[in-house]
Amino acid sequence: MATHSSAHTAVTGNNLFLRVVAAISTVAGWCAAAMIIAAVGITCQMIFIRFVLNGSTTWQTEAVIYLMIAATLIGLSYVQRLRGHVNVDLIPLILPMPARRVLAMVTLLLSIAIIGVMLFYGYEFWHFAWERGWRSDTVWGPKLWVPYLALPLGLGLLLLQLIADLVALVLRIDTPFGLEAD
Repeated sequence: MATHSSAHTAVTGNNLFLRVVAAISTVAGWCAAAMIIAAVGITCQMIFIRFVLNGSTTWQTEAVIYLMIAATLIGLSYVQRLRGHVNVDLIPLILPMPARRVLAMVTLLLSIAIIGVMLFYGYEFWHFAWERGWRSDTVWGPKLWVPYLALPLGLGLLLLQLIADLVALVLRIDTPFGLEAD
């Protein structure tokens, strides 16, 4: 039977940097939620047009896809702040606190490095679309730099939250993996 982890929301203490990053991540989470609500609304409108009015739709499916992808990317930092990503805490739970702290730092540093590389290439991809004026080859044909902006923006926000998590760990404002000492 699955149970909830004892991990908790990222702790900010009185640290201004951590509080600002937490606020940014929270705003990102609200923006992601708004995008999901907009996607649901557009889907309902599309269903009404197609099945009630027997009309055709041109932009709705593509817009919903872009909104859901953007919501996923923009919401990453908020989910990280809430410790909502999939977490296997078997190893951290059996380690003593000093080893748990080292493992948490290594994990955060590796995560920061990987997301940093993804951010670099995500920005490069977005910039190509913007610089070259790429457009979708659909009837609607939106400029692709607009939906592609979610890639560097979402990864940048996640990177910022991961750095804040590392700072909180190093300054001992938060515990490793959000777990308390045994």
